[in-house]
This record gives sequence, C-alpha cells and structure tokens, in this order.
Amino acid sequence: MSKTTNQIPDWVKNFDVTFTDIEEQKDKTDFSELFESQQQNLNFEEGEVFKGVVVNINDDFVTVDIGYKQEGLVYTKEFRNYDGSLKVQNGDEIEVYVERLESNLGNLVLSKDKAEILKAWDRISSACDKGEAVEGTVVSKVKGGLSVDIGVKAFLPGSQIDIRPVKNLDKFLGKRMEFKVIKFNKKRGNIVLSRRAILSEERGKLRDETLTQIQEGMIVKGIVKNITDYGAFIDLGGVDGLLHITDMSWGRVKHPGNLLNVGDEIDVKILKYDPDKERVSLGLKQVQENPWESANDKYRMGTKVEGEIVSVKDYGIFVELTDGIEGLVHVSELSWTQKVKLPSSDYNVGDQLSAVVLGVDTENKRISLGVKQLMANPWESLEDKYNLGQKVKGYVKAVVDFGVFVDVGEEVDALIHVSDISWTKKNIVPSDEFKVGDEVNACVISIDKENGKFCLGIKQLEEDPWKRIDERLPVGQAVEADVVRVTEFGAFVELETGVEGMIHVSELADERVEKASDVIQKGDKVRAVIISIDKDSKKIALSKKLADSNENLSSYSVEGAGSAKLGDKFKGINIDKD
Repeated sequence: MSKTTNQIPDWVKNFDVTFTDIEEQKDKTDFSELFESQQQNLNFEEGEVFKGVVVNINDDFVTVDIGYKQEGLVYTKEFRNYDGSLKVQNGDEIEVYVERLESNLGNLVLSKDKAEILKAWDRISSACDKGEAVEGTVVSKVKGGLSVDIGVKAFLPGSQIDIRPVKNLDKFLGKRMEFKVIKFNKKRGNIVLSRRAILSEERGKLRDETLTQIQEGMIVKGIVKNITDYGAFIDLGGVDGLLHITDMSWGRVKHPGNLLNVGDEIDVKILKYDPDKERVSLGLKQVQENPWESANDKYRMGTKVEGEIVSVKDYGIFVELTDGIEGLVHVSELSWTQKVKLPSSDYNVGDQLSAVVLGVDTENKRISLGVKQLMANPWESLEDKYNLGQKVKGYVKAVVDFGVFVDVGEEVDALIHVSDISWTKKNIVPSDEFKVGDEVNACVISIDKENGKFCLGIKQLEEDPWKRIDERLPVGQAVEADVVRVTEFGAFVELETGVEGMIHVSELADERVEKASDVIQKGDKVRAVIISIDKDSKKIALSKKLADSNENLSSYSVEGAGSAKLGDKFKGINIDKD
C-alpha cells in the first residue's frame, strides 16, 4: 500500500476517493490491455499451425483450445492407433492445423493430421527427392489399399504393397516397414507410398547374386509365386523358374493348384538353365525318390494291391497304387465270364479298387492288374464237371449269326456254332432254327479255359452219316434219286436225307451236253452210278450215262480193286463246283 500511496499525487488526496478503488480500477485496466495485446500477438489465419490444449474428447471429435475466441474441433479418428486405441488425453498440448476459422455451424475446424504433414513435410520432401526410404507403420485398411503412419498419414495403394498381387491385407496391419514416397501434394496434404519399389530394388540385387550362383543339377529353395494350368512359377531369389506340371510329381497331377499354394516354400531341382535368356526349368519330383526304381520289389506278380481309380477308359481302368505308380486293369481282366464293353458303367473315378499284379514293366512304367483273379475261375470247375461227349440240356439265351448261346446252369454260357447244328444241312440261318428260350439238347464237344470257350454240338448227338457212307452207297452202285436242283455244270440229286450227289454235265449223256437243263429238270427221277466218294469234302459224284449204257457193271466189286479202278476211271471229273 505504501508503494501505491507514494505513486498518488498529493493533489489527488484532497478528493473524496479511496486508494483501494483506484487500485482495483487499475488492475482491470491492466488485464484488458493484456488480453488485447495477446489477441494482437495471435494472428489467427486459415492454413497455419498453432499450439493448443485438449479440453474434451468424445467418439466423434476432440475439442482443442488454441486461444481463439472459440474452441476448435478435430476428428477423433485422427488420434486413433491402428488397433483403435486413443493416443491423446485431456490436458495434452498438441499442434493443430487451422482449416477454417468458422464452419457453417459456427465452429473452428482443426486437423491434427495436416499439422503433422506440414511439420514433417521437409523431411518427406527430402526423402522423395533423394529416393530415400521412410519408415512407417500400417495402421488401417482403406479403400484401395492401406493407411500408413510415417509421422503423418500416408496412402499405400494395393498395387504398391508387394511385387505380387496381395489378397489378404489384414496380415500387414501393425507391421513396421520401409517405403518410398512416389507422390505428394503439399497443398492437399496427400502422400502416396510404395513398398513395391523397395522390394524391386532388393529383388534386383538378389537376382544378380542368384544368377551368378545358379547351376544345373542344384537343389534350391524357392517360393511359389504364381500358379497356372500348365505349372507354377517359383521365386528362387530375384529369379523366376518354371515348374512344369509334368515335373511336379511322379504321379498324375490334375491341376497344379491341387498340389501347391501361392506362398509355399519348396525344394526344387534346377533341370535346365539358359543364361542368355535367363530361363530356368525346375523339377519337384526330381528331388524325391523315383517310385519305379523299387516297383519290381514292391509289386511282385500275384501280389494283391489296392488303389484309387484315377481314370476309366473303354479299354480298361487306371488305378493309382501310390504316388507316381499307376496300374492298368484291361477290360479282359475284369471278369472271367462277361465281356465288359463299357467299364464306366460299373466303375467310377475316385472309387477304391482291389486287384492282383499280373506283370511289371519298369522300363515302360507299366503295371498290369487283374480283378477277376480275385474270384474263383469258373472254367477250372467246368473241366472237372463236364466230360467231352457228355449230353447236356439247356435253354437258348441268345441267337447270333454264327450260332446260339445256351444257358446250361453255369456261370458261363455255351456256344453251339452254326457248323455244329447239322451234319447235312447247309447254309443254316440260326434265327430260322432257334428262338430265345427254346430248350435244346446237345453234347459237350470242347472246353477251352485258356481262351474262355465252352462249345456244344447238336449234330454230335447222332452219328455222322458220312462216316459209313461208302458202306451204304458204295462206288459202282446204281441208284435212283430225285433231282433237287440244276446248275449250268450239272444236276444235284438227293441220295439220302441231307446227303446229295452231283451228276456233272459231262456224265449226263454220251453225246455232248452244253447245258444241264437241256436234258434234265428239277424233280426228275434219274438212275445213276456212284463213281467217287470224298468223305472229307462230303462230295459224291455220279454218272447217268454210265447207268444208261449197256456196260455190264457186275464185273466191278463194291470193295477192293474193282472199286478203285472205277474211281480211277472217273477221277478227272470235276465235282467241286457248287
């Protein structure tokens, strides 16, 4: 108070005032001047950075006091870490960028991100100009790529994340990596980064190093980079090699994607390297044991095996016994008794199949398998059950051009060939003689288990009439017979039921005959002499002119030399024409 009193002039003391009122008035005057002075010192303009204090935080905005006539708002998301947590609290002093002094709602609009961008701009600009890398942390996924914190928020496009396309962006969240600044706009505060540029530089250096070391025959590690229908591209370290589908496995590979996935690390063998074109051919199966090398020991003849059907063709079934080893079951090895025409009607890809090894050819990589060998062979029991000549009864199961199949109650059907139907009938048409379901009697004439044939005969139930034809119709005997047909070269007569003989045109009369029909007709009854018999060919030759002559035939004996002489006499006659 003494200081204040001393400062008051003496003349003032004569007035009715108190010292206290004067001091309070003076304090008010000093504060007003101080506030006006501060307002003059803070020249608030849009586009500038100011310090402020956080006074409130909610889900949408952070309220900041920068000393302006009103507090400003900053989006809360600008203060969130990549995991969603806040990195600011009430009372923190921060720098903010003034976007607008007054919005449509009348509030001050601020931005922390843009303040940090302006603050870090010189550093980022320098790194961009010099091509230097900047470090940052991936904080979130955004449309088209990732958001990265490099001190400020920057955009990493999806195409610039890696050398190869990336499908799963989540795996990069929270990771700290190096980037190159490939684009920035100071006015807009936009920064675009590239991690691909960093990887490309590293890959180029690694490529040069790899190319100096690579040699054919080496086994190296690689990462599956891309998969196609015909193979896969493997990154060997800056150098891509082609792993063709045929070199992926010793076994069958339907599609490379069934065996490999992008990103898989595998061991591969360098099969071929062209340094001029920088092309590398790789093999995956070559780093594994060739299963065919031990196939002879593992798959011995007669061994029962099991595998998965991988292909079904008209000619057989392919079965995968193990990786790289397939066997073929030919259609002929599917059944003892049935001829399988379409294996696909009974067997499907993916089914498990048991079989027996029939043979192994390691040189040509083939294994023959059989399914029917797992079942009893009905042909073996057939030989034991039936004797040749044994009479059987059955039913016609099928009629074909060459005969009929007969069911005699066995697993196999018996065949009666058209040639075994009759001793004497010619040009038999089976469908004219038999119908499905007809009962037939026959006898066993052959069982061929090697070729799978069970043959019956009907004519064998009776004796072959040609067996003793010379006893019933000896050479030199005169007979009467009906003409059954006439041809240009002669006439055929029926000597017995089913037994015919022929009178050649030269044996019809003593005089020359041009056409047989000039002297003889079908239905005529003629007398002729038997002049030769051929049992094997089942042919009998007769002479009408000899029967018509007055020659005494009693001098020829049916047996012995007489018969031979008569046969020799007419042996030049051709009766082989039909």
